[in-house]
Amino acid sequence: MDEPKTVSEKLAEYRFGARADRLQKVRQVVRQAAEAKAAPPELTDCLVLAVDEACANIIRHAYGPGRAGDIILEIDYSAGELIFRLRDFAAPVDRSVLRPRDLDELRPGGLGIHLIQEIMDSYEFLEPAEGQGNVLVMRKRIDDA
Repeated sequence: MDEPKTVSEKLAEYRFGARADRLQKVRQVVRQAAEAKAAPPELTDCLVLAVDEACANIIRHAYGPGRAGDIILEIDYSAGELIFRLRDFAAPVDRSVLRPRDLDELRPGGLGIHLIQEIMDSYEFLEPAEGQGNVLVMRKRIDDA
């Protein structure tokens, strides 16, 4: 017998240019989605931070200085969990080098992946269907937060 499929609710989809000046709107979209599902305010702030960091990393590292491109943010809700999907159209990144830096290193920057690991329940990089770009999926359970 087949398992029943979990129904997913689309909370938001936002396509934007990969520029730092677009991150304010990204933070607003994430906050509205989390609040729509009654996530506690402290958790909502953390989710906003994690998605903002992920987008900043795409802008800074996947596209790089002076390169134009788009990012698509999709936010879904399923079975008590918020699911954040970020897709870019940059060259595929070497996933083997994507890891948090040693926190003993005293220097600015490099904390995006560490923050994502600390805030989200899980994250993974997927291959996009067309074989171009990068897809990051982050998940956070909110029904028991």
